[in-house]
Amino acid sequence: MPVTQEFIESLMKQNQMLLEQVDSLSKTIDELNVTIKELREQLNKNSGNSSKPPSSDGFKKVNKSLREKSGKKRGGQKGHQGTHLAVLSKPDEIKRYMHADCTSCPYRDKCASKACVKETRNVIDAVVEVNITAHEKLCVEVCPLCGESKTGAFPKDVKANVQYGKNLQALVVAFNTVGAVSVNRIHEILGGVFNIPLSTGTIKNIVSRCAEKVKPALELIRQKLSKSPLVHCDETGTNIDGKLHWVHNVSNGSYTYMTVSKKRGYEGIKSAGILPDYRGIIVHDCWTSYWKFNDVTHSVCCAHLLRELNGIAENHPEQAWARKFKEHLLRMKRAKDKAIAAGKDYLSVFTIQKYKREYDVIIKEAYAQNPIAEPVRKKRGRVKRGKILALIDRLKKHKGAVCLFLEKLGVPFDNNQAERDIRNIKTKTKVCGCFRSRTGAEEYMGLMSFVSTARKNGFDSYHAVKMVLSGQINQVFGVGC
Repeated sequence: MPVTQEFIESLMKQNQMLLEQVDSLSKTIDELNVTIKELREQLNKNSGNSSKPPSSDGFKKVNKSLREKSGKKRGGQKGHQGTHLAVLSKPDEIKRYMHADCTSCPYRDKCASKACVKETRNVIDAVVEVNITAHEKLCVEVCPLCGESKTGAFPKDVKANVQYGKNLQALVVAFNTVGAVSVNRIHEILGGVFNIPLSTGTIKNIVSRCAEKVKPALELIRQKLSKSPLVHCDETGTNIDGKLHWVHNVSNGSYTYMTVSKKRGYEGIKSAGILPDYRGIIVHDCWTSYWKFNDVTHSVCCAHLLRELNGIAENHPEQAWARKFKEHLLRMKRAKDKAIAAGKDYLSVFTIQKYKREYDVIIKEAYAQNPIAEPVRKKRGRVKRGKILALIDRLKKHKGAVCLFLEKLGVPFDNNQAERDIRNIKTKTKVCGCFRSRTGAEEYMGLMSFVSTARKNGFDSYHAVKMVLSGQINQVFGVGC
């Protein structure tokens, strides 16, 4: 068959089509490889290398703690004053036992009166009793002094013919808040233990009345945190009537203040009423909305950074800078801990500058390993940077906030304070499923804010709630205020 010009041109067109098809398939393969890589990275995420909570790990045990090994043995350390089982009061009942041969002996009582105690063993148990106090208002028909009729008056807190006392009410509120027990389960437990027909509606009313009495204390907590030199901030999601809402927490070592909002971002944080006028240091997890508050000093939680660096090091072994930066953060933390242990108030300028120079060197190496892609022509918008490059950009941009714990020894390395204060919300959500109403959620946040503050100031949850019901809130704030 003769090779004509027309035949050659058809082959060239066919070849061009095949080249375009190969190019298109190559791009598809590259995109699929990136997707596969991202999905594998998503599957490998756990509480040790991401912001996922430990509960999401399921039955997979993650033994990658961010804490460094201290070299100490497990258990209580030397000099630690532990808590152990002990008899704290005189026994309410004494039972004595003699030898089995003495059971039917005629001299048993005589021997028992002269026998010595060989050994004593104590059993500590709780006795559940229901105490009913009848309040009777007396009337004297004719007073011997004035000749008038005199009638007594009930105490102010005794308002109904039949009502529940403060001990039982405090127990209900403690179950509902710190215990994270649902209303139905409280009804079942207390009904079985005390044999009291405590309805679910009554339980709800007890919680609501206590939440109303706590409101003056919440305003005091808000004012105290507004004037505090340092606060921790965090947020977490919860369901209210089947819809996602956000709980915002602001706290420190003495106070806790939690509010609920439909918004997670700036508007939700602002609605709490603390950060808009705050001028101190806020420690947070680098959530974008916190950076919109310009009149505060920011400190980033380095524990979150360590988890992100763990994720990069595990899923991208070629990213050597991630391991180096993690080690550098831990070296900075050791330097701070050593200075505090030595009783120092600050580190030398030379030491701080040395760590900051090393910081810059590692960031420069990170950019060298992850060059910024050139923008594609005829394509609008920013070039996709990816999670690794986004983290590098954050570390470079917020260097001052990352290193603040080194420059000011009073600033913590992590944001664990806020995470501990807000953890009960997740427990409550998991146990109860959701809050039935916005009002119920707000009442719970108010009570938990007060109870958490009371515990930080040396009160246990039950007695703190009892003080609220008795109108003694000021005694709780008398400690540490």
